[in-house]
Amino acid sequence: MSDADGVVIIGAGIGGLTAAALLAGAGVPVTVVERMAHPGGKLRTVDVGGVAVDAGPTVFTARWVFEQVFESLGERLEDHLTLVRSDKLACHGWSDGSRLDLWADTARSRDAVAAFAGPAEARGWDNFQAEAGRIWDALENRYMEAPVTSPIGLAMRFAPFNLGQMLAINPFQTLWKALGRHFRDPRLIQLYGRYATYCGANPFEATATLMLIAHLESRGVWLVDGGMHKVAEALAALAQARGARFLYGAHAQEIIVRGGRAAGVRLASGDVIEGRDVLGNCDVSAIADGRFGAAVAGAAKGVKPADRSLSALVTMMTAEASGFALDRHNVFFSDDYAAEFRHIFKEHRLPEAPSVYLCAQDRGIGPVPTGPERFQLIVNAPATGDGTGNNRPPSQEEIDQCQTATFRALSRCGLTLTPSAMVPVDPAMFEALFPSSGGALYGRASHGWQASFRRPGSSTRVPGLWLAGGSAHPGAGVPMAALSGRLASAAILSARASTRIFLPGATAGGTSTPNQTPRDQTGAASA
Repeated sequence: MSDADGVVIIGAGIGGLTAAALLAGAGVPVTVVERMAHPGGKLRTVDVGGVAVDAGPTVFTARWVFEQVFESLGERLEDHLTLVRSDKLACHGWSDGSRLDLWADTARSRDAVAAFAGPAEARGWDNFQAEAGRIWDALENRYMEAPVTSPIGLAMRFAPFNLGQMLAINPFQTLWKALGRHFRDPRLIQLYGRYATYCGANPFEATATLMLIAHLESRGVWLVDGGMHKVAEALAALAQARGARFLYGAHAQEIIVRGGRAAGVRLASGDVIEGRDVLGNCDVSAIADGRFGAAVAGAAKGVKPADRSLSALVTMMTAEASGFALDRHNVFFSDDYAAEFRHIFKEHRLPEAPSVYLCAQDRGIGPVPTGPERFQLIVNAPATGDGTGNNRPPSQEEIDQCQTATFRALSRCGLTLTPSAMVPVDPAMFEALFPSSGGALYGRASHGWQASFRRPGSSTRVPGLWLAGGSAHPGAGVPMAALSGRLASAAILSARASTRIFLPGATAGGTSTPNQTPRDQTGAASA
């Protein structure tokens, strides 16, 4: 199997799928190699007693990122996905019986904060939201949607007239300390400190820049009818309609390097798929660790175990719920947040008294279900799934103890779950699914102001080998992974256009971009 001018994409995660659609739409032959039986990567389902339960990311934000992808290919997102805007962002509960619901309507959220913690905290909330908005506005176009850069390079994007705006991103203060400037109520600091975990970070070490997540949520949270895996299916269908070929159940064993350049992929079956470019939609550490061959092991730096983001103990279940009134997204907080993250990041063990995120997957669209419903429970965990160094994966006894502590935490907050079936996934299982990650779900942890600049960009040290996904720039999360795929596809097309400029006999149409209509989509058929 070969198409010497094609792109071979390893992994059908959101970054790889976005790149596949945009490259195929630009007339480039694309082959996607995925060892699972379906697209999505972390966006997947598991069978729980005969019921499919979403087992990956649960929150859909930044809808415009996906609208832009579909629109650039002459399609409308709403024709491929049914999205329902959520009125409620999340429910939050504590063991003292207090509860705070936050809403898509910012005025309603402010009123809720005032009723929960008083008018002074509501004024602090106003200031916090304003700062989060300033950080987002400063970085959206200059960092998240732009190619990776250095600190000096980022400063140049603000120069000469907007350097003050750059200082407003507050990279040198921790999120926890920054929140203390806005709030006095420890529950509100804990609630918004949790946003660090959305990037797999410790709120006591994460940069205050992560406040921007609050602004992202304020711009809308959507529920995907049918489940989050439908996002991956829609992107795969978009790519296939433009000629991309998908090989499922195919394990990429080696990235072939020929003449100092990536030239294809060898599968575990022995088959070779040739290509002019290879895009790794995998954890960057898998490449650095030599899992795709020694020839590309130096192409990019991996993440050291000490720099890994959070893993998780995730439990999919069907259960009956009573007590606490649930919505789609619910968070139940521990009494000692500092101890929880000390256990995870310093002692590298499961927390004794965890906070719990609970996604009630049958809530939010339609009536509240009667009888058993589908749940995903997430408890933060250390990324020790590969047993690197002195760290070891949690034992079954430790997992059982953490499960008991999880149900105890829910009960103290007023929620009782009566499971009928359960499927847990621990850090070692995540390592098996996503090799060389140690089970880390977000790549490098965003600890310290330099962390974001240490994420690799689209290109690598090996010409023709590119990167996309949550461990690459601009970072973890479904929309960020999509942006990484968009950046990678643009980089590949730009490199090809630059090459053609210097080749004699370059033909017209060779510089098409994802925003252009391809001249011959049929020419992008399978490699």
